Amino acid sequence: DKAKSLLKVKGDNTFLDLTAKQILKFRKESGYQVKFMLMNSFSTSKDTLDFFAENYPELANEDGLEMMQNKVPKLDADTLEPATCASNPSNEWCPPGHGDLYAALVGSGRLDALLKDGYQYMFVSNSDNLGATLDLKILTHFATTDAPFMMECCVRTENDKKGGHLAVRKSDKQLILRESAMCADEDEAAFQDISKHSYFNTNSLWIRLDKLKAIIDKYGGFIPLPMIKNKKTVDPKDDGSQAVVQLETAMGAAIEMFEGATSITVPRTRFAPVK
Repeated sequence: DKAKSLLKVKGDNTFLDLTAKQILKFRKESGYQVKFMLMNSFSTSKDTLDFFAENYPELANEDGLEMMQNKVPKLDADTLEPATCASNPSNEWCPPGHGDLYAALVGSGRLDALLKDGYQYMFVSNSDNLGATLDLKILTHFATTDAPFMMECCVRTENDKKGGHLAVRKSDKQLILRESAMCADEDEAAFQDISKHSYFNTNSLWIRLDKLKAIIDKYGGFIPLPMIKNKKTVDPKDDGSQAVVQLETAMGAAIEMFEGATSITVPRTRFAPVK
């Protein structure tokens, strides 16, 4: 019915209330006017912007608060043709996963604008992970290592075994991210083996914008991320509606495109999502 980040999570505070307060407090205490941006989809944009205009006008009035995610058609699971939903045509579309971050940065012109304004580092996190605050110690470490990309990971437990994990590709020792949807059925037990694959992606990422630009230019305007095929129904509220697949990408999967990419293990205090 509305953007998930507008659900009340503690008292009268929504996810976005707490995020806004974290940003404003950081600016006041650090003296740094860090830029704050949101990637919205076509289904969350109005809710989110109305919320900021009403509650945090100082943030709402800043240039470039919102960057719009793209949208793609859902596909009929049998024919792979675009799906139809006569009762609500808006259900025929979906955002293409958070891996669309990179395409949205390019297509909106925001990446070039950030670089022109002198921005070098970008920290990205999920809106429901209120533990993912901007930490200057981690930023300092990232800057000191001169890595182009850094992923925050936590140690995997039995409760995390179905989520994506970090791995090292044998052929070139490159860090990669494996999601469950990319895993063959016969490999599922090994995928969920936490003694074999010990770290999972928190989806909190640190990215050098100049390095990101170089990779995007190298591949002609995009990053070739592994595709994920998610099985859904065309109406998310009706399990009996037409079976569809949604083609998505994950933003953490970009780790394999950055030579010299690294990761750090963080405590659970930096991974506090609400599902």
